[in-house]
Amino acid sequence: MTKIEPSALTSFIEASKPTDALNADVHQHALAAQVLHNLQHQHDWSSLQLHTQSPIDNRPLPKPIVSGRPPPRIYVHPDEQIQMLKQKVQEKDIPAEREWVLPTHLREKWSLRKFAEVFDALTEVPKTAFEDSGGKQQADGIGLEQTMSRRGGKRLLLATVGDDSTVVYYIVHDGIVKPRQN
Repeated sequence: MTKIEPSALTSFIEASKPTDALNADVHQHALAAQVLHNLQHQHDWSSLQLHTQSPIDNRPLPKPIVSGRPPPRIYVHPDEQIQMLKQKVQEKDIPAEREWVLPTHLREKWSLRKFAEVFDALTEVPKTAFEDSGGKQQADGIGLEQTMSRRGGKRLLLATVGDDSTVVYYIVHDGIVKPRQN
């Protein structure tokens, strides 16, 4: 009988499984590892990190959250869009910002209260291990400073995983954001 080797995703999830977690925590970590794997290998994200504690007060997060840098910028605030048009800068010329990614399963039920708990535990812009050790983010060179606060407030990508392992991403803001200009 031939032994079937596990897939790269299965091996990745098994390797990232916490040894001291409860069964529900193991499921949440596996879901986060699956989303991290998808971002890295399907969407070419870089500087990916898995967070289990709040960067604000170091308390446990409601569930594991991923942060990283997408290859193209995911979201441009309407005020930045106006500034870019005035300066004749194209979106592809703006460096990508680090983003929070909240892994969820399609069957999970989410309420405004649960989203508020997540947003309350996060900073506006995720820090890297380098920035945590005293490094600074760089300006993008066209007058759109990358600071630890961004226009439009906090946001995250809601990564929803289906039973067939399909991952769909939605941008979720903490509060109301003015619509984009077309």
